[in-house]
Amino acid sequence: MLELLIKRRSIRKFKPDIVEQDKIDKLVRAALLAPSSRRINPWQFIVVTDRDILTRLAAAKVHGSAFLKGAPLAIVVIADETKSDVWVEDTSIASIIIQLAAEDMGLGSCWIQIRKRMHDAEQTSEDYVRRLLEIPENYKVASVIAVGHPDEKREPHTEDELVFEKVFVNKYGRHYKN
Repeated sequence: MLELLIKRRSIRKFKPDIVEQDKIDKLVRAALLAPSSRRINPWQFIVVTDRDILTRLAAAKVHGSAFLKGAPLAIVVIADETKSDVWVEDTSIASIIIQLAAEDMGLGSCWIQIRKRMHDAEQTSEDYVRRLLEIPENYKVASVIAVGHPDEKREPHTEDELVFEKVFVNKYGRHYKN
C-alpha cells in the first residue's frame, strides 16, 4: 500500500484510449467498498463516458476542471445529505479510494473539487453539475474524479518530501522521530 501511495500522482493529461469496461467495473466496485460512517453509505456515483458530457463537465469550474475535456472517464461522487451528517467525509474517502484503485490498475486520475467552488460569477459548480447530470436537489456534488490512461509521467514522491515535523507523539509539540 505504501508503494501505491508513493507513486500515485495527480494526472491531468490522458491518452485518448477508452478505459476498458473491466477496469470501470473494478473502479465501481472499489467505490462501493469505500468505508462510511455507521455504514450508512450516503454516496452514489455517476460514471460518465459520453464525450459531450465530459466536455461540458470540464467547464464546471472557473479554474481546475478544463483538463477533464481530455479524459475518457469521469466518476462523479455525490451524496444524499439527508442520510448522513458526515457525507463530506464519506464522499472524500470514496473519492480517494477510486483514485487508489485507478493507480493500482495503471490508470491516472485527478480529483476535481466541486463542493464550494464556482462555475461562474453567479452559479456554483455544484448547481452546474447537478443540472447537467439531472441530479436530484437533495444530493450534494462532492467531486469529479477524472480517470484515464496517463499521457504524462510524474515522478513518485520521495522520502525527502515527507514533512515529519507535522507529526507529534501523544501531545502537540512532541515531535515524532523517524
